[in-house]
Amino acid sequence: MADAAEMIDRAMGALIGGALGDALGMPTQLLSPARIAGLYGHVEDFVAPAADHPVSKGLPAGTITDDTEQALLLGRILVEADERFDHARWVNALLDWERDVKARGSYDLLGPSTKRAIDAINDGVPAEEAGRSGDTNGAAMRIGPVGILMPPEPLDALVAKVAETCRATHNTSIAIASAAAVAAAVSLGVSGGDWRAASGQAAAAAGLGATLGYWVTGGDIAARIVWAQELVRGKAEKEAIKLIVDLVGTGVASQESVPAAFAVLEVAQGDPWRAAVISANLGGDTDTIGAVAAGMAGACAGLSKLPQDRISMLKGIDLGEVRALAADLVAARVTRAGSGKEAAA
Repeated sequence: MADAAEMIDRAMGALIGGALGDALGMPTQLLSPARIAGLYGHVEDFVAPAADHPVSKGLPAGTITDDTEQALLLGRILVEADERFDHARWVNALLDWERDVKARGSYDLLGPSTKRAIDAINDGVPAEEAGRSGDTNGAAMRIGPVGILMPPEPLDALVAKVAETCRATHNTSIAIASAAAVAAAVSLGVSGGDWRAASGQAAAAAGLGATLGYWVTGGDIAARIVWAQELVRGKAEKEAIKLIVDLVGTGVASQESVPAAFAVLEVAQGDPWRAAVISANLGGDTDTIGAVAAGMAGACAGLSKLPQDRISMLKGIDLGEVRALAADLVAARVTRAGSGKEAAA
């Protein structure tokens, strides 16, 4: 078991690793692999998006997007909340965030499931019902702070906390399973586990998460994580990227992008920056896949193993605020583990 200082280093690794993957994928998101290659070549460092990019146009190279901003927002809500998650406060925080994003002139707004749920809540639908059709990857992309907050065992307590934070926007079996997988991988990393052990923990958590929320059709997340990693194991990077694009898929559907992130983790052999680079060149939802893959890798490696020169180039993120958040989440985790507290369902 890691001590508090190491846990904070790994918590920072999760949050900043996620930011690196997000920012590297910012100019390539929504583009095809061929279009990425034509515009930027093989992306291996921060680049500015093309002038006609559908959502990232005008952003400087190295700028984070909604993936990181919403993860940090959720982290603050978790730190300030009582034991039971405040759905109304979370929804209002997301609405305030979107208003701020619009004021900044950004095009990268709330995802389809989150937007649909918030519209429903504004129309008077209870939070428990609003998220019943949310099956895309918005919950998984921002779930990292739950993995920092919750110890890896008991696993059902971690998954219950994930489900609680998903309820208002992504209250479906497939979204909860996906978010649970990512949170479990981060949690094991923060405890000192390596990326291989984290992958196993993720599949177990996905199996538990799939029993919660409203059932929706789609490939089993736990099975697809294991399959995606086996698909690319031992393959050269170029071949692995093609397999991920052609067979796993890189769209916003949870059953594509989350297994894709675990496949990236396998190809990168747990290296956070390598995971970010591979993700950026996949095409599709590159910023989210990068944020998830590099965030999990960062949790298992720690901040000290991340490229400090690239971190210094990130834009739109206050590293001091992130460090304070990481310390607060770890403090709450230590308190929780010490008291034997389980997550409120």
